[in-house]
Amino acid sequence: MLDYNKKLLKLVQEVHQRLLASKIKVSFAESCTGGLLQKLITDTSGSSSYFEGGFVTYSNRLKNKILGVKEETLTKYGAVSSQCAKEMVEGVNRITGADISVSVTGIAGPTGGSLDKPVGTVCFGFLSQQGLTTQVKCFKGSRDDVRHQSAIFVLESILELLSK
Repeated sequence: MLDYNKKLLKLVQEVHQRLLASKIKVSFAESCTGGLLQKLITDTSGSSSYFEGGFVTYSNRLKNKILGVKEETLTKYGAVSSQCAKEMVEGVNRITGADISVSVTGIAGPTGGSLDKPVGTVCFGFLSQQGLTTQVKCFKGSRDDVRHQSAIFVLESILELLSK
């Protein structure tokens, strides 16, 4: 596993400072990252001023029950899809009312991949004043590598949203 700790710590501190200064609130809906983003954010004292909350909806049942992801979406496109990431981010935003909401759903591996969706495929949803966007990335490496690269991508994306 590559050492992502330094990069993550640096990004978390930068996000912390920017969110404190902007008074913007964030929330997360996580699947493959299993709460990693929420842990990273809340490791820093003072995060309660900008972290509204979030959910780890690992199962499709909870994606549907808590976040309101449609069963049709899960059946037609799967949990690892832009469509699911979109509905997840809409759900967490509806519940928390945060200024920036983020969703993450993917295949961290080492099992679970397919030709269409290989291990490392991760779908993200971002909902902010700039609108709703989704992105799909394919990361390489171990399960931890995929999860850490996903967290880095989210933190960098939050910084980008805060720059607009």
